[in-house]
Amino acid sequence: MDEALLRSLTPGVIGILVRRGADFAAAEDAVQDALVEAVRVWPSDPPRDAKGWLVTTAWRKFLDATRADAARRRREDRAGEEPRAPAPAPAVDDTLQLYFLCAHPSLTPASAVALTLRAVGGLTTRQIARAHLVPEATMAQRISRAKRTVSGVRLDRPGDVGTVLRVLYLVFNEGYSGDVDLAAEAIRLTRRLSAAVDHPEASGLLALILLHHARRAARTASDGSLVPLAEQDRGRWDTALIAEGVGILQAALARDRLGEFQAQAAIAALHADAPTAEETDWPQIVEWYDELARLTDSPVVRLNRAVAVGEADGPRAGLAALAELDGSLPRHTAVEAYLHERDGDPETAARLYAEAAHKAPNLAERDHLTRRAARLNSRRPR
Repeated sequence: MDEALLRSLTPGVIGILVRRGADFAAAEDAVQDALVEAVRVWPSDPPRDAKGWLVTTAWRKFLDATRADAARRRREDRAGEEPRAPAPAPAVDDTLQLYFLCAHPSLTPASAVALTLRAVGGLTTRQIARAHLVPEATMAQRISRAKRTVSGVRLDRPGDVGTVLRVLYLVFNEGYSGDVDLAAEAIRLTRRLSAAVDHPEASGLLALILLHHARRAARTASDGSLVPLAEQDRGRWDTALIAEGVGILQAALARDRLGEFQAQAAIAALHADAPTAEETDWPQIVEWYDELARLTDSPVVRLNRAVAVGEADGPRAGLAALAELDGSLPRHTAVEAYLHERDGDPETAARLYAEAAHKAPNLAERDHLTRRAARLNSRRPR
């Protein structure tokens, strides 16, 4: 098959879909799906009109994705109307079953996560790439390879629980801080998964997302701006969700099978347990971050640990911990700005906040960082 021909046709096909009414990102995704189909079909059944075939297939993929997105939004609306303590769930949940089927054993865990987020979770390639800290083009290739891998495989063997937990965690994170509200659906599915499997990390994930969700109402001001954890009105936190999350976490930890979601939930529980920001048990949070770093070896965990060290042992110690990390890490500059502000260096902090604003992954975070830079600049003597 002529891959150069496919590459040369792609821009024109995207343009046709855009003129038919698709937005550019959706057109790109649809054409990418059509290219995967071409790789599968053309070697044995080449079309007479390659461009016409791609346009027809891509448009069909776009319509299918649009219908699937509309159906997902209807499910989210229904989930948002459910009471907090619903009746016991049926033994089988179709959406959860899809998560397991997409986490196919023939895929690597990373590919299974990416494919499931795209095909079932409803996230865009850009959102998935951002969550994995990789370029969008890299993630697009990973998803395409995953689709090719499973294109000739029967999806009748479910994947492992750990992969599904990772997907649900990322879906919740995107719903909690991204452009699309997926948090309610992630909570619903994690509740059902936790009830259906005997897995301490399923309980750990449920505890974690409940504890985070409990703070959601206080995370933004009336004008939509972000409110940092230390400045949040703790009276707006959902105490019932906090109590539920802590109870689930304690039961999971008692099984002595520690995993990363339990460790993250323990950190969230320590924040939730503090009556004020000043009373937060930062030394214990640092200890939990040490456990989490041991479990995951994640640079993001080490970045958050640097903040905790700065709170527990002073900003100079936090900056020393931060200096050990790659400066290109997302939010590294914002953390450095915060620690310099805590260290009494407003000029450096303002410059770094402005720099971090240009790198921010979303508008709300960019505006928050810009305001912090402006606030510090306004206090400098003229």
